[in-house]
Amino acid sequence: MYINYFKRVFDFLSSIAGLLVLSPILLVLIIFNLIIYNGKPFFLQERPGKDGKLFKIVKLRTMKDFNPKDGIDIHSPKRITRSGTFIRKNSLDELFQLVNVLKGDMSLVGPRPLLIEYLPLYNNHQRKRHIVKPGITGLAQVNGRNNLSWEEKFDFDVYYVENLTFQQDLLIIGKTIIKVFSKEDVNRGEETIMPLFKGDS
Repeated sequence: MYINYFKRVFDFLSSIAGLLVLSPILLVLIIFNLIIYNGKPFFLQERPGKDGKLFKIVKLRTMKDFNPKDGIDIHSPKRITRSGTFIRKNSLDELFQLVNVLKGDMSLVGPRPLLIEYLPLYNNHQRKRHIVKPGITGLAQVNGRNNLSWEEKFDFDVYYVENLTFQQDLLIIGKTIIKVFSKEDVNRGEETIMPLFKGDS
């Protein structure tokens, strides 16, 4: 009952409330990023959602535009700006994914939406993470985040999918709020970006 009906209602109402309450902060962030990134405040990228269906995720821009002439890899943390480091450290870039939740692409809680190129690399166990909609936060995010290995993250994702309840979602949301304000499990510097997933070793 919860996963098929109430979860979507909960997500819809919560995302509207969140966008309304946070609107002053979101407006300031947009204006700030308009100035910093030459009129391009957002980062839009296709990500796989439920059942692997693609959607465009909305995040606040935190990196310089990729330019092959710079000699910096597209996934390198060296592309993150100073303001981007602050935004990531405080998880402000994730707030705009409330728009994705409102549209129905994402849920408040679920496995994080990863890169498209990872899809063919998952084994059958890991692929279960796409049974449900991806989330702004998830079980892996409140149990170590970037301190976890890819295998550990996927195990948390699959456990969440197989044990999804309203009580668990509320617990994850509560733990997420605590971790955001305590800045726990947020890596800095060269570890700000997780190493790319390359499949089973």
